[in-house]
Amino acid sequence: MKYRIHYSCISHVGRCRSMNQDNFICEGKYIDDQKKSLEFPLTGTLTSNQPSIIGVFDGLGGEECGEIASFIAAKCAAETTIGSDSLESLLAFCKKANGKICDYAAAHDVFSMGTTAALLVFSSTEIDLCNIGDSKVFHFADNKLEQISKDHYAIAAYGSKPPLSQNLGISPSEMIIEPYAAKGSYNDGDIYLICSDGLTDMVPEEEIRKIISENTLHESTDRLLETALKNGGKDNITIILCRVERERQNLFDRIFRLIDTRFGVGCEE
Repeated sequence: MKYRIHYSCISHVGRCRSMNQDNFICEGKYIDDQKKSLEFPLTGTLTSNQPSIIGVFDGLGGEECGEIASFIAAKCAAETTIGSDSLESLLAFCKKANGKICDYAAAHDVFSMGTTAALLVFSSTEIDLCNIGDSKVFHFADNKLEQISKDHYAIAAYGSKPPLSQNLGISPSEMIIEPYAAKGSYNDGDIYLICSDGLTDMVPEEEIRKIISENTLHESTDRLLETALKNGGKDNITIILCRVERERQNLFDRIFRLIDTRFGVGCEE
C-alpha cells in the first residue's frame, strides 16, 4: 500500500536572536551557507516508495559556530541515500555528520560546536526515527499528542534547563555518541511534528495539540509559529508537520485486482 506524506516546514529566527542557528532537511532542501532565500512555509508531498530524510537541526556553540554545525548536518543529510534498512541509514548519517562537524571544529580551532538532530524516514512499510539532543518528534492521532523521540539531558540544578548529554559534534575520543533510534508503523491520517526547542519551550504541549487538532497542516504550522513568537520567541523556531495520506486506488486498478483475485490473472502494477 502506498502513502503520500504531505509536509509543511517553517524556520524563523525568533524575537531575541540575531541569527538563525536552526536548519532542517525536507525533500533535499535546507538553508545553505550562501543564505539563499527560501519561501516559507515550505510545502510539498513525498511518497512512501521513495523514502528520504525529514528532520530538524538546532545548532549549539554560540553565534556562527552553531549555525555552521547545523548547516553541515543538513547538507550531509541531503547527500545521504536511504538504503534498504532506513534506520541503519539514519544511524550511519549521524556518525558521518558527527565526524564532519568534529573535523570542521579541529580545522578552525573551535573548542565547542555541535547540533541536535531529530529525523524521520517514511518507508513503504514503516516509519523510522532517530534523534540526538533535545529537538523533538511528536505523533498526533485520535486527538492525542505524544512525544516519540527521547531527550538527551544531563543533570542540572533545580529550576534551570539541563544541558544536553548528547549531540552531533562530540569527538569520538571524548565520548561515543548514542542517538535514540526506533521503528514503528504509521496509518492513514497520522500527523508527525518535528521541531526545535524554540517551539516547545514557548508553547505547552496541550496548546500544540489543540492547534494541530483544529487547523489544516499549513495553518497549524503558521499558528504554532505565531504562538511561539507571541509567547516570547526567545530562541530560533523550526517546525515541520507531516500528514500521512493513503493513496486511494482508482477504479481501473480495482477492476484488475478483482480479476487477478478471482481468476488468477497476473497484473503488473
